[in-house]
Amino acid sequence: MYNLHLTPEQQEFRDTVRDFVEREIKPAILHPDHLQNFAKPLPMQLIDQASQMGLRSLALSEALGGAGADTLTSCIVAEELAAGDIGIAVTLAETSRLARLMIDQMMTDEQRQRFLPAFTGDDRFHLAFALHAPDAELGWKYHRELTEAPRSKLSAARQSNGDWIVNGTTGFVQNAPLAKLTGVQAGENGRADKIISLLIPAGAAGMTVRDLAANADGVKWFHGSGGELVFTNCHVPAANVLADGGGGAATLEAIAAGRGSPVMSAMNIGIARAAYEAAVTYAKLRVQGARHIIQHQAIGNILADVAIKIEVARNMVRQAAWASDHPEVVADRSVSDLPLQTVAKVFTSEAMYTATEEAAECFGAMGVMLDMPLAKYVQEARVFLHSIDSNNVAKLRVAEAVAGFERGARAPA
Repeated sequence: MYNLHLTPEQQEFRDTVRDFVEREIKPAILHPDHLQNFAKPLPMQLIDQASQMGLRSLALSEALGGAGADTLTSCIVAEELAAGDIGIAVTLAETSRLARLMIDQMMTDEQRQRFLPAFTGDDRFHLAFALHAPDAELGWKYHRELTEAPRSKLSAARQSNGDWIVNGTTGFVQNAPLAKLTGVQAGENGRADKIISLLIPAGAAGMTVRDLAANADGVKWFHGSGGELVFTNCHVPAANVLADGGGGAATLEAIAAGRGSPVMSAMNIGIARAAYEAAVTYAKLRVQGARHIIQHQAIGNILADVAIKIEVARNMVRQAAWASDHPEVVADRSVSDLPLQTVAKVFTSEAMYTATEEAAECFGAMGVMLDMPLAKYVQEARVFLHSIDSNNVAKLRVAEAVAGFERGARAPA
């Protein structure tokens, strides 16, 4: 089992980020003008400040200029950032995890020489990855073999000189509008069973980003920044092919799995914790019946229930993070062989949404006021119920593990 004692470095990360959130992020994010702005633009200046603290490159190896943080440390930082603002937390966490996977593991030495100095030297150098998710149809393939090869929405045609021409349109890509370097997975020469991964810098001719920051009503439906990528005869030089670019490569699987990692669930906890702390503060100030309402049994029961949910969820998330960093604990049966990241995602998203709503109840009618933060927290917590896999689909992964079902190799196209 993981050690409940945080290392001195982990405690320093936690306390430093918590102080930054209290001093810089919350005053700006919880200002009534920001709360009542439906567009909720990303506070880039605050993201820049967090980047200068090393949070954008948190998971990048120390040898390449990062902090080399493991999953558990990344969870600790993500929870603290999300308690301030989920948009800031998601943006930095996505770039941090992709830095470790793309720069540390997938790039060649020559590619690192070209891209690493720009990444470490520019606070606004964010990363994105347009990766086809082959298990997206799990809801229709429960307990059945996936008989079709993964279908890539992008096609890469190889030219006689070894360069590539990319065409097609992706779905939603986290960080796409901000990214100065994007990894793209495409079907080689139109083949669905042969995948190649390419590096495409921002501003490349033939690549257009459709910013999905708001729908027609001006209301965001996701966390952070996201968009679609449109490629029209986009030229990519042969030198930008990622070395670990095969469709079944372990690193690509890690990129896909990372979107449902314990780090995302830790951010979910941060939102609920912010709502809980706001409710406790308010309950100690509000007087009703000649007593502060925190002394009333009804409010006490609500706050106790919220506190219990947060503590249990945090333990679940940290156990999943520890198992992610130490896969041997699953191999030697020290922990369950269920997909712990999925278990943590489902439990945390449901428990934190309920906890956030309960915290809002402590405010009475004020809990729905747009110039109060509770409406923000409830909406942000609700998004987690449907992000990555919706919980109804995510539970199918657990159900297949319970039944001992193992999906075999995919049939060729």
